[in-house]
Amino acid sequence: MDIDSKLEELIKEYNAVVKVIDRTGKESTDRAYGGVVRMAKGKLQEYLTEEIVKLAWETIGGNRASLNINSKKVTIPLQDSYVTDIADKEIRNHIQKYKVNYKYKLSVDKHVFINNKFAIAIECKSYAENAMMKRILVDFMLLKTKYPELKTFLFQLESQLGGDYSELNPVTFGSYSTLTLASYFPSVDLRIITFLKGERRIDEPIHKKDYFKPLEKEQLRRVLSVMQNTMDSFLKK
Repeated sequence: MDIDSKLEELIKEYNAVVKVIDRTGKESTDRAYGGVVRMAKGKLQEYLTEEIVKLAWETIGGNRASLNINSKKVTIPLQDSYVTDIADKEIRNHIQKYKVNYKYKLSVDKHVFINNKFAIAIECKSYAENAMMKRILVDFMLLKTKYPELKTFLFQLESQLGGDYSELNPVTFGSYSTLTLASYFPSVDLRIITFLKGERRIDEPIHKKDYFKPLEKEQLRRVLSVMQNTMDSFLKK
């Protein structure tokens, strides 16, 4: 398999989408400009993510039929300990009686199943900042109550998390605020991967010609390598 050609195809797709987002948003009559832009970038990141996951699996010798990527809702049940700790007996008994109805359903953008096992969960963002990070961490924490061995990732086009997430160095040290938040969710072990170099600037959107950021093949290789290493452990099981 010619990996370079596959990565070049992804870069072409990225270029084609980003360069028409501005015009598409302006021409839209169904949605506001900002909504069109956000949706296009979000879908672009989801597309890049899924293609890289598929490519990683194929290049380590994985059987395509054993890989399934979806975003189906996962049911999170009510915790028994919460019910038993309710002081009001009437309320406690009511919840116990109807406990089967108490549930919360959630999903992140990409659920990667390998041999029917939920192996990797990936949240995809056009960019992330720390208000979003709180929600992301909570969602992954809830998923890991059901799937403790789940590998969790945030894939973002740009970063607004501070620190060095946008520098695309081989080693990322993170930011003070993001890692502080992460420290309260020790079960999650979230890995954050940024695709485009340079911190996101609100007044310098990448879909504007003057602020366009290239998607570099070297960074795609790094992302691919991360996924190959992560998926390799499941290939051997």
